[in-house]
Amino acid sequence: MENKKEMRKWLDDMNLAHPLVVAGPCSAETEDQVLKIAHELKDTDVSYYRAGIWKPRTRPGNFEGVGAIGLKWLQKVKEETGLKTATEVANRAHVDLALEHDIDLLWIGARSTVSPFIVQDIADALEGTDKIVLVKNPVNPDLSLWLGAVERLYSANIEKLGVIHRGFSTYEKTKYRNIPEWQLAIELQTKFPDLPIINDPSHITGKRDMVFDVSQTALDLNFDGLMIETHYDPDNAWSDAAQQVTPKTLIQMMKDLRIRKETDEEAEYNSNLSNLRAQIDILDNQLIDLMGKRMKISDGIGELKKQKNVAVLQSNRWNAILGNMILEGEQRGLSEEFVLKMFKAIHQESINHQEKIINS
Repeated sequence: MENKKEMRKWLDDMNLAHPLVVAGPCSAETEDQVLKIAHELKDTDVSYYRAGIWKPRTRPGNFEGVGAIGLKWLQKVKEETGLKTATEVANRAHVDLALEHDIDLLWIGARSTVSPFIVQDIADALEGTDKIVLVKNPVNPDLSLWLGAVERLYSANIEKLGVIHRGFSTYEKTKYRNIPEWQLAIELQTKFPDLPIINDPSHITGKRDMVFDVSQTALDLNFDGLMIETHYDPDNAWSDAAQQVTPKTLIQMMKDLRIRKETDEEAEYNSNLSNLRAQIDILDNQLIDLMGKRMKISDGIGELKKQKNVAVLQSNRWNAILGNMILEGEQRGLSEEFVLKMFKAIHQESINHQEKIINS
């Protein structure tokens, strides 16, 4: 699959004056709930109304979706509000039912993207469709697996394709539900700049109060749109309650988000500058996170040294580390002076942590 301008034709043809917005509840719960939310989003920047019909849960026993009856509710949404509809499909049966109910946009979820067998089955069922088909990144940070899923759909003569960046699972406890790993999405954009990419801040954050900031970062990185979960009573939603915002909040958010358009040379410069600065901000946050983790390990070393009454400073090990880091830095275009200053500062902070523990 090669990058082609035609890849974004389906999005360009919408002639939107703003990023594409796909919004709606995590799960369709009742007909009243689906229609009430849809009517609140009518005549806003939302173009596609999303609702989960089949919900793949990590463990059995949780709410797994209302099933096919929810597709009829989405049909009513289109009839009553004019909003186009969207839902996730995970197998051939889902595809057949979604097409039968004229769902306009289908996406493949992160748990399905990890399996080439599942993706191929969906691609075969959708072959030649004129529906929009988006692929969420796999749960693990594997760009080849992500692009491989898109390529299977592309080979099935599906022309309206795009991807959804929803972050990646981790065993660590972080401020995100799913770590963004922005650099991987940026690499995908670099390889396929004309393949529309949508950000899903709801699943990245897992917390409604972080959705705006992640959405703004995505727009600064020139993402083409957002998929945001919204519910009129988020705290009592049947699934993913913590990450859903109210329609009122979403509407205000769409007004407050800054959209940078490339209309002339100055605007293009500002857009490119904002993009690069956003990338630096992402890496700076990662650096701070790594430094925090490093110092926690230093605390553990301090505890061991305290137990064995060992001196904090181990000169031989420190000199070996410094020498290795200078060589590593040279290979990455970093001056010896910079590496020395940086690691001396890190080393001093580590010593401070250990001395605090030993002297406590």
